[in-house]
Amino acid sequence: MESNQKSGDGLTGMQKEVPLRALIQRTGYQLLQENGQRRYGGPPPAWEGPPPERGSEIFVGKLPRDLFEDELVPLCEKFGKIYEVRMMMDFNGNNRGYAFVTFTTKNEAKTAMKQLNNYEIRNGRLLGVCASVDNCRLFVGGIPKSKKREEILMEMKKVTDGVLEVIVYPSAADKTKNRGFAFVEYDSHRAAAMARRKLLPGRIQLWGHAIAVDWAEPEVEVDEDTMATVKILYVRNLMLATTEETIEKEFNSIKPGAVERVKKIRDYAFVHFTQREDAISAMDAVNGKLVDGSPVEVTLAKPVDKDNYVRYTRGTGGRGGALLQGEYTYTLGQVYDPSAAYLGKNNVISLIDLWICVDSYTIFQILEDVCQKNNWGQPVYQLHSAIGLDQRQLFLYKVTIPALATQYPNVHPFTPAKLCTAVDEAKVHAAEHALQTLGLQTEGAEASSAAVAAFPGML
Repeated sequence: MESNQKSGDGLTGMQKEVPLRALIQRTGYQLLQENGQRRYGGPPPAWEGPPPERGSEIFVGKLPRDLFEDELVPLCEKFGKIYEVRMMMDFNGNNRGYAFVTFTTKNEAKTAMKQLNNYEIRNGRLLGVCASVDNCRLFVGGIPKSKKREEILMEMKKVTDGVLEVIVYPSAADKTKNRGFAFVEYDSHRAAAMARRKLLPGRIQLWGHAIAVDWAEPEVEVDEDTMATVKILYVRNLMLATTEETIEKEFNSIKPGAVERVKKIRDYAFVHFTQREDAISAMDAVNGKLVDGSPVEVTLAKPVDKDNYVRYTRGTGGRGGALLQGEYTYTLGQVYDPSAAYLGKNNVISLIDLWICVDSYTIFQILEDVCQKNNWGQPVYQLHSAIGLDQRQLFLYKVTIPALATQYPNVHPFTPAKLCTAVDEAKVHAAEHALQTLGLQTEGAEASSAAVAAFPGML
């Protein structure tokens, strides 16, 4: 791969050239600009051996655009030896609002992350700092639903290098089929990036089908001390018809009265226990067991902080939505493995509150496919909000399909009757409502080729 690396020391003509020169003279680190980023160190002077272990890098966001290494490096040096700083740069010579800082040890990175998150770098300007992950996982959509995990794994190994594993989820409605997509794990970020480039739409087909490829959101990483306190289980691969009462009865059968409560969301659930040891025993006993005829997977839930749970990685969420915080927009991966994530003590959070869960990709894609096949134009989502009787803010999306708006004004825009407490949940519900109004099912339907009976003459 060609590098757009600048010649010389890369400092001439830079903003704040004098303080940057003083920094590298003091530390002996190199400062080079390449491919839209400026690299300080990596490795530092006299470094021997491999790079630091995974987990030694942090993401530093909400940077003032005129802040550079001469300010960031001295701040980070307080928490450990810096291996590398990668500051993302724009064409005007300003930073893009964020940088990646790699320390020489994982513990140093952990300390820096805790101390620097919400640190006031300038008057009224607070940093947003969290762990950074080398993403090694891709989302591959458009896979025939009849394909089994072994077939998908074999096919991915044929067309890309470095494949370690393929994660496939059964359809919520029909456990004999997959959901039309898979997560593919590679042995390195580089291997995943090369595979993503090779699999971009139009370049290759799988089983004669066009595919969609994007970065998948990495799994939530939680420190061992926090995980040692978890008393909530995450249960996956449930039947849609399975009730919370059935789940509670199943887990209470291990020890009567051990379950505090159950929260089921589509085909997965969170099971709260009063005592951690009871949760561990139930996990071991129920994992792999048939519940209403479906083998369930049971793991410990992973706590997340809703306010800070924005994952910054090397390559994440190309099609993602956006979360606005202050003057910066952070992109979120749209496709998220519904892993165990809950919020705080006694407060289960639906993953829809954080990301659009994996089923949502199928729902949105079905609606888009219908519109594309019939030349109706791209669906437009409009967000509305209201205050409920209990003073909570509620949300509703209306969906407009351009070609149908003028011809069928009596049903446009498509407006669901249900108000939702979460924005992304409202968007999912709006897409489902639009499909149902069009006469299509949201699960198990070959929507792109289905006849839209509700709108004759438009096919």
